[in-house]
Amino acid sequence: MDHTTHAHHAHKKHSGHEHHGHQGGHGASAGGHDHEAMVADYRKRFWVTLVLTIPILALAPMIQGFLGLEEILAFPGDSYVLALLSSIVYFYGGWPFLKGLWTEVSARNIGMMTLIGVAISAAYIYSMAVTVTGAQETFFWELATLIAIMLFGHWIEMKSVMGAGKALEKLARLMPDTAHLVNEDGSVTDVPVSQLKNGDNLLIKPGEKVPADGVIVKGETSVNESMLTGESKPVAKIEGAQVIGGSINGEGSITVAVAKTGDETFLSSVIRLVEEAQASKSKTQDLANTAAKWLTYIALFGGFFTAFGWTALTGQGFAFAMERAVTVMVIACPHALGLAVPLVVARSTAIAATNGLLIRDRTAFEEARNIDAIIFDKTGTLTQGAFGITDTLVFSDSYTPHEVVAYAASIEAHSEHPIAKGIVKDAKEKWDVENFRAIPGKGAEGVVKGKDVKAVSPGYIRSNGFSADDPRIEELSRQGKTVIFVLIDNVLAGAIALADIIRPESKQAIAQLRRMGVQCIMLTGDNKEVAKWVGEEIGLDEVIAEVLPDEKAAKVKEVQARGLVVAMTGDGVNDAPALAQANVGIAIGAGTDVAIETADIILVKSNPLDVAAILGLARATYGKMIQNLFWATGYNTIAIPAAAGAFFPLGIILSPAIGAVFMSSSTIICAINAQLLRLKERKDVAEGSLYEDHAG
Repeated sequence: MDHTTHAHHAHKKHSGHEHHGHQGGHGASAGGHDHEAMVADYRKRFWVTLVLTIPILALAPMIQGFLGLEEILAFPGDSYVLALLSSIVYFYGGWPFLKGLWTEVSARNIGMMTLIGVAISAAYIYSMAVTVTGAQETFFWELATLIAIMLFGHWIEMKSVMGAGKALEKLARLMPDTAHLVNEDGSVTDVPVSQLKNGDNLLIKPGEKVPADGVIVKGETSVNESMLTGESKPVAKIEGAQVIGGSINGEGSITVAVAKTGDETFLSSVIRLVEEAQASKSKTQDLANTAAKWLTYIALFGGFFTAFGWTALTGQGFAFAMERAVTVMVIACPHALGLAVPLVVARSTAIAATNGLLIRDRTAFEEARNIDAIIFDKTGTLTQGAFGITDTLVFSDSYTPHEVVAYAASIEAHSEHPIAKGIVKDAKEKWDVENFRAIPGKGAEGVVKGKDVKAVSPGYIRSNGFSADDPRIEELSRQGKTVIFVLIDNVLAGAIALADIIRPESKQAIAQLRRMGVQCIMLTGDNKEVAKWVGEEIGLDEVIAEVLPDEKAAKVKEVQARGLVVAMTGDGVNDAPALAQANVGIAIGAGTDVAIETADIILVKSNPLDVAAILGLARATYGKMIQNLFWATGYNTIAIPAAAGAFFPLGIILSPAIGAVFMSSSTIICAINAQLLRLKERKDVAEGSLYEDHAG
């Protein structure tokens, strides 16, 4: 797969979405070129127009009179030179708007380009007619400055749009062009990444990018996955560990067996999700589009009635009336309104993707700001889904907690049982075992450092007459923990309690969500004792335990029946129906494909803190949308009447050029405001909000 092409395609698609409602003009001006060519085109037209505007201003009778330079700058035939220069500006500088006017009218989709096209055409045609009759009341200098300002506004705005879409290109550029293929004879050949097949072995040297998703078959290293997950800390990788294409290898040289290539890779799926999210319609965008359409009609009719009113009802001349009409149409252009929401959508989607928060459904993401309650699956979501040591009890002064665990781990190292693996994993030390023997259904035994050691269940202790009346054992059992007893030379030396280990971030995540006013509920198939212990440890509002897999969706519906907007977070196959039932389904990325395909949002890092992050980002995104809609429409309540001449008796009057400045400023403010959306670093999570919504 050519990732550069992929990103380029996404970028063009994105830019079309950005200009929803007036893409005809922008698309036309680009002549089918890519977004960068469109930016370059507007930049070139702006500079040419600006250079021509200088002599146009010098030759304009009104400017000469204002500066008292008529005798110096005026010459015979100067009005025709002025008309010629203005014609060049109209047809060359105004071409994107004229072509946009034609495209929108042909498609019966009246929009912003129609407004600008009508405004500059009215000013140009009127001025040319006046020039032919020998009068001097032309709009040439207003026309030139209007087009220059409009081109400048479009140029700056499109650069902002391009910046919002850069995340896709950055993601695509993560994938290297070549890979070191390890041949069957052990030799290494450099091949294009596009030629890789599943099962190929690749050599990845220190500091190089991983060319494709795969599994380490030789060597160990640490890998920087920050661009894909937002996690800056390198992740340790050993044989059997998965690596993601596009991540950066650390200090070790490794051999990786390719598992996924081309469109199957994690990076490609991220790019695809970002494309879909940026292209999907936003409910807020529908509102903005409707408002922009109405504003266009208001501007066209307002311009007509302004010209008619000043001409028919006052003593002002037609030139004054025309200037007022042109200003109304320019200042009411709904350009900023068309960009207010898409710019924020593009920015928030890019922020989410580069922080391991993948949005599959924009509507659900917007709904996330209204979440009242979040239901968490326990195993693999709030917990690690693997046993670990939580408590170590010692019953004999002859041994320390460290030694009790070490003796047990030495025996359990020969077992494949999940509980045994949990003890071995958490032990800091273990020793050689002789005469290892399994005790069916009860544990195992062997000789360690000359001592007879047994790691056994409570059933073995009871059936063999050992006394374990310690109240701490009862408390551990009440919490639903699994207790393993350690016998050394037939003496009860200690006990080890194990449980599904709670993720260290879970408690912080729940605290953050509760500060945000969200109820936190856990849904699990585990027994009530285990569920209650987990709930108390991390501060949950409610625990629903002993739920069968096929009952989870019904439980979500019950919570919704309380009148709550509910999000469900899970990672397993049995979570898929519940994810679909919830208002917002959030899949932990390390989970199954079924859960991920059912979810609206995917958390790549399996970090509960990211649930709070995505809700915070959703709220901040909506806030930015509202701010931009205010900037895009609020000024019109004063600007349109001012443009029409409502404040003329007070001596306040706006020219078309000033109108263009107001309109362009509104657009640029919206573009800059969208770029101010930020996601805080994870280290700030415990201290407060997970996002920064800089004031617009």
